[in-house]
Amino acid sequence: MTIVEHHDRGYGHVPGISPYSAGVRALAGHRIRRVALRQPISWRRGFDLIDRALAAAGRPVTALCSIELRCPAPHSFGGFGSFNDEYRDALDDRAILLDDGENPISRTNVAPIADSRVDTSIAAFGYTVPHATAARPSFIVSGAGDLADQSDLRPEAIVGGSASWDETGPARATAVLDELEARLAAMGLTWDDTDAVAVYSVEAVDGVCRTVVLDRLGPAGGRGLHRFFARPPIEGLRFEMDARGGVEELMSET
Repeated sequence: MTIVEHHDRGYGHVPGISPYSAGVRALAGHRIRRVALRQPISWRRGFDLIDRALAAAGRPVTALCSIELRCPAPHSFGGFGSFNDEYRDALDDRAILLDDGENPISRTNVAPIADSRVDTSIAAFGYTVPHATAARPSFIVSGAGDLADQSDLRPEAIVGGSASWDETGPARATAVLDELEARLAAMGLTWDDTDAVAVYSVEAVDGVCRTVVLDRLGPAGGRGLHRFFARPPIEGLRFEMDARGGVEELMSET
């Protein structure tokens, strides 16, 4: 993995797959502003809100670098692909995709269990803003689920297959941690640079978090783990994580 810089956008991205990049890092003179929505809204309407927010901030739409989605339930592998085609179209309509069609936007997409929404919603988004005095790296690492190969969106790639969580939990978490560490390394970062590390799962993950996750995080684990009772976005996946650091955090009431 190698980061690709976009000076006109104020960030660089680590290449991922068609629906999303592996992560983004603000370039010198910029930092990422992350806006969380108190009330998530349908992803299509959410893009209109993002357009307005960037215009109000005096930023081009191509400064958008991160999206966080919440879906009503996990997709089948085929359904996930169909959604991603529509999602990419929305990015393409805004000229956010690169000239070769690559998608530089980072993304996390999970299905909360305590939720009654009927459509995929935008829960948060991030964009770059000028910030000449940024002293720390500003970045967002995309969510990674328990797949042996993040680019292999097939049931056969699920770590542990259909075996129980008790049998496969440590292996699933290890695969996810390996992927996140590779993404951090591609941006020249380590766990020590993170401010927020999130775990998304409905399984009994306490033991795995103590014996696998916190051991890998090292001192960064002292800043805690954000636990979300949510499933990864594809049926059969049971464990997902993402991370970020050095971002400006805002909350929108919209």
